[in-house]
Amino acid sequence: MLKDVENHLSPRTAAFFDLDKTVIAKSSTLTFSKSFYQGGLINRRAVLRTAYAQFVFLAGGADHEQMERMRAYLSALCRGWNVQQVKEIVAETLHDLIDPIIYDEAASLIEEHHTAGRDVVIVSTSGTEVVEPIGELLGADRVVATRMVVGEDGCFTGEVEYYAYGPTKAEAIRELAASEGYDLSRCYAYSDSATDVPMLESVGHPHAVNPDRALRREALARGWPILDFHRPVRLKQRLPGFSVPPRPALVAMAAIGAAAATAGLVWYTNRRRATVA
Repeated sequence: MLKDVENHLSPRTAAFFDLDKTVIAKSSTLTFSKSFYQGGLINRRAVLRTAYAQFVFLAGGADHEQMERMRAYLSALCRGWNVQQVKEIVAETLHDLIDPIIYDEAASLIEEHHTAGRDVVIVSTSGTEVVEPIGELLGADRVVATRMVVGEDGCFTGEVEYYAYGPTKAEAIRELAASEGYDLSRCYAYSDSATDVPMLESVGHPHAVNPDRALRREALARGWPILDFHRPVRLKQRLPGFSVPPRPALVAMAAIGAAAATAGLVWYTNRRRATVA
């Protein structure tokens, strides 16, 4: 169990989550390959290749060399894609593709961290056009993701502006801690891959989730908790008829509810006065 709600006078804290195979059961980027094909961004051969990459990723994870090859391939693949079209495709298919593969255990952890007063940050190697909508779906406070260079024509150039991978994830976390006032010794982190060891060791409470062999060895050697997430479930199935909205939406809903309640009270009071008179 997580600790009780943290004292607001204490330094702020956060929980940092890797995305693929930690919060969701597949690769977030590769999951959209069919949608990109239907949108005319990639051909059938590319669909088959990304399907194979997804299989390799799920079967045993991807080591540093495989991740580098995948980065180079995807960078070249997206060259010339219109960024707005990519965003529209992701928005249109997000719930159908991502909602069913969110781990129930991860969604519960995110809720627990929010209840304890911690920010939730998604830190992913996938592109920001994919990660930001997923982070919003999950109710995350912030996301750190790979950014591609966008040309003046609004299309990807194929070059990488920022690659959220390995040590750069840890650097991003330290920068966030400095800007947001997080006490990293009291923060949490979750990942499935040994490539995220720098991220995990940068916080006081690291956790290995569905770890690959290398990370499992590292976690056992360091005494890090090992978690097994294996129940993908739609968010609305966790609470029938309800899906977790982004936190800003929760605030808005609370405000609307309060306004409705106030209006109802005023109406009832005026009606009672009229009846008495």
